Amino acid sequence: MAAPVTATHAGGEHIDAPELRLFVMALFFIFGGITSLNDVIIPKLKELFTLNYTEAMLVQFCFFGAYALIGIPGARLVKRIGYMRGAAVGLVTMTIGCLLFIPASQSAAYPIFLMALFVLASGVVVVQVVTNPLISLLGPAKTTSSRLTFAQAFNSLGTVIFPLIGAKLILGELAKVQAKDLSGPALDAYRVAETHTVVNTYIVLAIAIAIVAGVVWLNRNRLKGEKHEPTSLAAGLALLKQTRFGFGALCIFLYVGAEVSIGSLIVNYFQQQSVLGVTASAAGTYIPYYWGGALIGRFIGSAVLRLVSPGKVLAVNAVGAIFLIAVSANTGGAVAAWSLLAIGLMNSIMFPTIFTLASEELGPRAADGSGIINVAIFGGAVVPLLTGALADQLSLTTALVVPAACYAVIALFGRWAARHAAAT
Repeated sequence: MAAPVTATHAGGEHIDAPELRLFVMALFFIFGGITSLNDVIIPKLKELFTLNYTEAMLVQFCFFGAYALIGIPGARLVKRIGYMRGAAVGLVTMTIGCLLFIPASQSAAYPIFLMALFVLASGVVVVQVVTNPLISLLGPAKTTSSRLTFAQAFNSLGTVIFPLIGAKLILGELAKVQAKDLSGPALDAYRVAETHTVVNTYIVLAIAIAIVAGVVWLNRNRLKGEKHEPTSLAAGLALLKQTRFGFGALCIFLYVGAEVSIGSLIVNYFQQQSVLGVTASAAGTYIPYYWGGALIGRFIGSAVLRLVSPGKVLAVNAVGAIFLIAVSANTGGAVAAWSLLAIGLMNSIMFPTIFTLASEELGPRAADGSGIINVAIFGGAVVPLLTGALADQLSLTTALVVPAACYAVIALFGRWAARHAAAT
């Protein structure tokens, strides 16, 4: 085991530890992939439990609802026990969440699946509280936006690989029967049988995450000298009074909501005859293209952000997302499908750039800021639910106006940040 690294949050110092960068990128890969699996689970559970769009979006509501409840306590836990121990706690919680899919399948009850997702997400939140500020400390402050964008690329790599495999394992081939045609014991037996594919996938994930947790725990003393400024919950929330941070937190809420809404609807959107008219299994294979666009864009963005104002890049990408939504909503066939998938490319730099712009000069309060940002990720619970409700009332196409409105606010934040940077 290598010698411990001395870490500090004060005075603008940073940690010189390349091996820790690899560790953080691995964590980005894991929680990114697990989050994107929801896009595969939603159409599966929608069919099994004969849900409407609003009910199906409860998957995202319970998953991202954990950010609202665990974000601030998670930040306080990390400040109390340190980054490495915090990461271990988060990974163990994720493992428990994965294993809860076993009783969920045996009971064939939708609420139990939602509970398992909440526990899993609670672990993801704690891990994310660790990774965002830690990657910011692993290099000079002036390249933080570029470095965080590069790390987010590994998050995107997970979002590409996990649903690619999940679409094959979880959605599978089109069943000869459907839940809507069954009732009573036959329906219960069908649900138990069909959820076995979901359970097997998460058992494998539980084993992998448990191994990573063990490695992290063995290295729990790897990072020495951490300094976290002790603050109260009220003091942490007071950060929202700062225009930059408050506006940025709102944009995190809207961005995550928009990104999750679109990803969650891809399968059902592509099944429409006006778009591709394919089966759920076939539509699921397109999900990696959405997240793959974010992967490619983050590698490109990490270079662009070294040369161009982050605020300007953010505004341009947000306007580009609105344009692509308009194209998809007003066309059909392959054009409607690929323009929707291309929004992933526009999403690429948004989270890390908004996070960096919002968190500038927080210094020793970085963990507090990260906790608040994680609460803002609750947008991934609220916005998809609103999108699903509008889809139930009108149509999937019309529902795209919700994420479009989110991107409009993000564009305004990017423009504001660019002007503020120019003024200073």
